[in-house]
Amino acid sequence: MKKEDLHGFVPAIVTPFSETGEIMEDAFTEIARFLVARGATAICVAGDNGESWALSAQERGRLVRVLKDELKGEAKVILGISAPTIDAALAYVCAGEENGADAFLSMPQTYVLKATDAELARRFDAISANTRLPLILYNSPRRMGYSLSVDQVELLLDHHNVIGIKESHRDFFHHTHLLHRLSGRLSVMTGPCHYILPAFGLGARGFIATGPEFINTLPAELAQIGTGAPGAAYRKVHHELTVIYETLMATGTWPSAFKAALALKGLPAGAPRDPVLPATPADIARIRQAFDVLGIEHR
Repeated sequence: MKKEDLHGFVPAIVTPFSETGEIMEDAFTEIARFLVARGATAICVAGDNGESWALSAQERGRLVRVLKDELKGEAKVILGISAPTIDAALAYVCAGEENGADAFLSMPQTYVLKATDAELARRFDAISANTRLPLILYNSPRRMGYSLSVDQVELLLDHHNVIGIKESHRDFFHHTHLLHRLSGRLSVMTGPCHYILPAFGLGARGFIATGPEFINTLPAELAQIGTGAPGAAYRKVHHELTVIYETLMATGTWPSAFKAALALKGLPAGAPRDPVLPATPADIARIRQAFDVLGIEHR
């Protein structure tokens, strides 16, 4: 997978679990088919939506293999390998390598207060020493406990096989400087939905975001809207992305709201895995109301 292959709609797929916690592979492939039909150019396994914290290395490898066998090249398959310890991350790398992953998505070490340049280098040196597959950085201050600076992103880009970054910082100052300095060297993929269209105009190549799969406009069409002159269609889509993102992020414990929204669309998203509880009736009513306001068809 090359930098040029990382673009457009790249969803992080849910992992459908049964009520007793088993992975439902048929449901998983059905959701993957839905995402490809919406224009996905790649699918990320074991991201935040996929409840990565609840998946073993063996399960991650199996999910990659299921997608590779199902999609047969229709979309790339990216595996999330973020973990607090390097040993866990390398176990995920091994599982991805063995099952045909096209690239890895990785935060730095998570759940620490910060990472120095030396600590970042040590982490990614170890990953790079164990794979020839390309890396997609993932900057999520809410998940990591700190943020990568633009300087740190450039440092990792200079010394590793980095082809892109999922940028989930909630500060658009950060996005602006990242895009200005580095969008020519790596694919910047937007995380927060309400930044997708503005980021396209500033050089982003796509988005790894939650919400675009639900709006009436095909996610595959957002690049054209975002790079065109802002008008009525731009404002309408931006508002839809903002409302659906706000609703999902403010409802329940992630990703229970996302799974409930998929179920409202008739997709077998299954239950969350422990310790997350399913969305409550009140949660589902809130999501249904947002769908109604936006004119999104649902059950």
